[in-house]
Amino acid sequence: MDLLEYQGKRLFAKHGVAVPEGRHAATVEEAVEAAEAIGYPCVVKAQVAIGKRGKAGGIKVAANREEAREHADAILGMDIRGFTVHELWIEEASEIAAEYYASVILDRSEKKLLAMLSTMGGMDVEEMADKDPNALVRRHIEPGTDFGPGDAGKIAAEAGVDDDVAEQVAEMLVELHEVATEEDATLIEVNPLIVTAERRVVALDAKVTIDGNAMFRHEDLAGLSDKSSEDPLEAKAKEKGLTYVRLEGDVGILANGAGLCMSTLDVVAQAGGRPANFLDAGGGSKAEAIVDALEVITSDPNVRAILFNIFGGITRCDEIAKGIVEASQRIDLNVPLVVRLDGTNSEEGLAILAEADLPGLHQEKTMLGAAERVVELARS
Repeated sequence: MDLLEYQGKRLFAKHGVAVPEGRHAATVEEAVEAAEAIGYPCVVKAQVAIGKRGKAGGIKVAANREEAREHADAILGMDIRGFTVHELWIEEASEIAAEYYASVILDRSEKKLLAMLSTMGGMDVEEMADKDPNALVRRHIEPGTDFGPGDAGKIAAEAGVDDDVAEQVAEMLVELHEVATEEDATLIEVNPLIVTAERRVVALDAKVTIDGNAMFRHEDLAGLSDKSSEDPLEAKAKEKGLTYVRLEGDVGILANGAGLCMSTLDVVAQAGGRPANFLDAGGGSKAEAIVDALEVITSDPNVRAILFNIFGGITRCDEIAKGIVEASQRIDLNVPLVVRLDGTNSEEGLAILAEADLPGLHQEKTMLGAAERVVELARS
């Protein structure tokens, strides 16, 4: 789960990380009120889960009330690389003496957290590596061990941060590590981590990703996701408890089990088709779940045909068939369906479908045959 900047900063502040004073706003009037409370100059910042907002015009400095209103009005509703701005963060302006880069990320290959620090803040990690491969100091943190000021201080010294702020930078790294471990974050990135004219070290930005699988431990974070950046169909599927990922093709896919669903996508691609989604109905799917799944898949206007690939184990094929029949009565299934049922109660399921005699429904015995047929129907 990706957090917006202001959400990340509030999480930072909870763990003692120094951040500029700021206020959230969702309207122009709220932005003006926030600016008046914070004082001028202040910064009007678009809240979208994408980088390079400043280059796109999504970050502006306001010197007075009129400029705060003007910037808020211009930024709200702005499209930034495919993300529409619905929220703002009004923040006190910072006088920057130096820009650093700091992050604590999960290195999945090593199964450890990785702390990184550089004095080349303000640019992407890739840019830093290209410009000077030695400018980014990387240190893995052993799971279950303390990461204290001494460890962080060695990283700060190797990165070459200014001596008078080295202790603050080290403390910041320790705090960011605390955020990562206590909040189950897979990514914590501060770019830039600034040194102010008063020689204070402050997190001027916050990029935070929380492990979605750990949300049961963090009920306070459940409502923090950026709803505006979610695909509406993925959000709809999530509400119905379905595992769904929207893709860019025209063949709707429904299978039971993640492995079978991935295999189905591959076979459809092998047959020359382009999958429109990944939808895992899961084990033990009942008729109602199939109705919900078809509602989501048919809501995608790009879908021209749908493939059901079901191998009955815990899932009973007769329940799948009942769901298809029920869905045909409740939803306008205006695209052809190709169904392959195999396994538990497959004969009963096929009999239910044969008796229903649904228009536009085609049965196939093999996965490849079903994939070839659905691709053919999507093209017709």
